[in-house]
Amino acid sequence: MKTEVARLAKIEGVSVNQFVATAVAEKLAVMNTAAFFAERRARADFKAFDRLMRRRGGEPPRADDTVVRKHARP
Repeated sequence: MKTEVARLAKIEGVSVNQFVATAVAEKLAVMNTAAFFAERRARADFKAFDRLMRRRGGEPPRADDTVVRKHARP
């Protein structure tokens, strides 16, 4: 593994330490993202979602429809 890390670090033009630090940071980001979505899924109300998706009414989007955000999320 060390040889492969050294080879890839050289290709990337960074030190082995920088390559490893970046790889660890990327892995932590992936794990934190997975934990975030798992937590969101745990508090999801799937019955409410199903009711919402089955509701009647509404109209299809018009050709000139655009998405407008009224409030920026923090």
